[in-house]
Amino acid sequence: MGFGAGVSPDQRASEGQVDEEMLALVTQVTNEVTWFMRERGISRADLAARMGVSPGRVSQILGGGENLTLRTLAALSTALGARFELELGAVKGGPAPGEAAPSPNHRTLSRSRHHDNARP
Repeated sequence: MGFGAGVSPDQRASEGQVDEEMLALVTQVTNEVTWFMRERGISRADLAARMGVSPGRVSQILGGGENLTLRTLAALSTALGARFELELGAVKGGPAPGEAAPSPNHRTLSRSRHHDNARP
């Protein structure tokens, strides 16, 4: 997103936060996919064949330098026989003023439990 005339400093700061969060999400996704592949002995060439794309395209996806679309995530999960799980939690340990606290039924899976339950 570009910054046009009349954009406030708060809007610029928000844009910066969005960019930082996007980079963190892409990094998290690519790290998880790479870990999943390594644990199952799946090479980038194997993944490319399963996705019907070139190995270069898989390198672009896993290189972390692009905005991953939901379609790309779905293609990855289908090719890996896996499913992404999402969790949205409050920043800095609590809800912002005026927001509801997490449901008492909210639960998170530890990394080891999450991966123990992953499909092969």
